[in-house]
Amino acid sequence: MSVVEVPPPGTEDVWRLISAAWADLGGSPSPDDVAAAVVRLLRHRPAAEIAAFAQPLWDLLAVSYRVDLWAAAYLINGGASDDGFEYFRGWLIAQGRETFERALADPDSLAVHPAVVAAAAEGEDLECEDMLGVVWDAHRAATGGADLPADSFVIRYPDLGPDWEFDFDDEDEMRRRLPRLMALYDEEDA
Repeated sequence: MSVVEVPPPGTEDVWRLISAAWADLGGSPSPDDVAAAVVRLLRHRPAAEIAAFAQPLWDLLAVSYRVDLWAAAYLINGGASDDGFEYFRGWLIAQGRETFERALADPDSLAVHPAVVAAAAEGEDLECEDMLGVVWDAHRAATGGADLPADSFVIRYPDLGPDWEFDFDDEDEMRRRLPRLMALYDEEDA
């Protein structure tokens, strides 16, 4: 199990916004609906305040840029390119803080998440590209189409580290490292 990094300051505002989106939608909304609700909630704020959400959102993407989580995404989605892993992390953020932090602490915990169980049964991918663009979309809506200021964020991804450097197609290694997820997907393949 990996040590969870504490997200940088400012991410608390992103989590409050996602929580408000869930509350507005009720039930179990799709990740794309959550992203659209975040845009609706943000777009009525001043442009500078909207832009201030860009860095904390990218900080969450950076703290979740981890090879153990990438392995889980690879298994869940039947593969995960660079973009696919970004979209998976967008999905993960759209699930809310509790799921996000649980997955960072133990990516194998995703095996019991209802959306993962359903996706395994249906053979669906878990992605939300729209979550990556919520700040841009809200800023454009609030400003009549103006782009987000270039200095709104900096992307700083950490090195992935060597601990999980192995072939994600190595089922024995995946079973050793992500036993619950492998059992879920083995069960679905049977």
